[in-house]
Amino acid sequence: MSVKVKGVRTSARRFGQRNWFKFAILPALLLMLVGGLQGAPGNHGARDPGVRGGPPGAGTPIAGLTASQLAFFKAGLGSFEEIDSVTGTVSDTGAGLGPRFNAEGCAQCHAQPATGGTSPFTNPQVADASDQGATNQLPFFIRLGGPVREARFPYTLDLKRVDGNVHALYTIAGRSDAPGCNLQQDDFARAASENDLALRIPTPLFGDGLIEAIPDSAILANRTSNLRQKQALGIAGRPNTSANDGTITRFGWKAQNKSLQVFAGEAYNVEIGVTNEMFNSERDQTPGCQFNPTPEDGTNFDLAGTQLPSDIVRFTIFTRFLDQPQPGPVTPSTRRGRQVFSQIGCELCHTQSFTTGQSSVAALSNVQANLYSDLLLHHMGPGLADNIGQGVAAGDEFRTAPLWGLGQRIYFLNDGRTDDLIQAIEAHASPGNHQYPASEANAVVNNYNRLPASDQQDLLNFLRSL
Repeated sequence: MSVKVKGVRTSARRFGQRNWFKFAILPALLLMLVGGLQGAPGNHGARDPGVRGGPPGAGTPIAGLTASQLAFFKAGLGSFEEIDSVTGTVSDTGAGLGPRFNAEGCAQCHAQPATGGTSPFTNPQVADASDQGATNQLPFFIRLGGPVREARFPYTLDLKRVDGNVHALYTIAGRSDAPGCNLQQDDFARAASENDLALRIPTPLFGDGLIEAIPDSAILANRTSNLRQKQALGIAGRPNTSANDGTITRFGWKAQNKSLQVFAGEAYNVEIGVTNEMFNSERDQTPGCQFNPTPEDGTNFDLAGTQLPSDIVRFTIFTRFLDQPQPGPVTPSTRRGRQVFSQIGCELCHTQSFTTGQSSVAALSNVQANLYSDLLLHHMGPGLADNIGQGVAAGDEFRTAPLWGLGQRIYFLNDGRTDDLIQAIEAHASPGNHQYPASEANAVVNNYNRLPASDQQDLLNFLRSL
């Protein structure tokens, strides 16, 4: 397990916040570390069944695509699985990697249980650190058998101003295709020692085209449904919204991105370092580390009057046409677990399904999307807070994570701190403090803890069947 650290960074609060970290967060982390030996609070012998075996049940195109749409899906899959080097001179690579980066290709992060998913069993970021002679050191939170991660600093190095941006793990210094570049990595150990490091793992992309096609009105109507039950359990929730047009944003850990194309363009630039037609500036413009004209990815106009779409358009089409994950077999235990899921209040945030609206792509129109999420932001308390604000989302607010495909995920929570489903459930509970309110999930977690072992096990079996 790795430690995610956090803290208020105004000078007036620095002493109190550091003491709060020492006396509140560190004991909680120690409890989590020994949780696997002692059992989580309220756990009466139930066990996480672990990653579900069998076919992936994911990574395939949605049914009903035209032959042309299917061809674009396959072309997008090819681009999504491409590995990038700095100038494209390394065999079988595209161009544009760096100057700072977290991975060499989209499918490195989105791999489990099929292309488009999330962190695989073996972390490719370990090999990326030294590929082509790169001189990077592995950050302490990256390991071969751990999750793919990105790092953010909630505050600037002087701890006086808000940062919140992704700080890439690696640079291209030392690579054979980046001669003369001498960029240094960011100091993640120092950031951690200052309680100024927040980690995130990749979100799965399966079914995202269906999520994109859910009308705002449906999300808002669901927000006001079962209001009495939600209020009794302390559940609220609100949408994140675009600062430009006020519509609901829905992609990313904090629902910070409006569309799949914005999501793709940002990830290509931030995670891999490839400039593109949506994000056309290098994030690091250090002299001697610029090797390509920008944008490095763009529309191809050079084929006898025809034009081919850019990589980010291909990525968008691929993810838009990815089908929702298919659940595993229904058993008496999973059927009972589904009932328990509803009875204790999980479904009040993890809404089973929405129906998409009318889409210009017929295959995306009027489809039941069984995502198990309300797509709203919820206060999760200090225990999960990362002190990163995005859109209207505060430092302790996160989008309800869709649960479809959960049965084959390895790592849980925004930072991948655990691979145990019980610990993930327990981590949803958190008392409030001077900075953040209590978690909206507290009452539901208490309901879970009061369940007999048989009901807990049925619930866990149901979740692993998704």
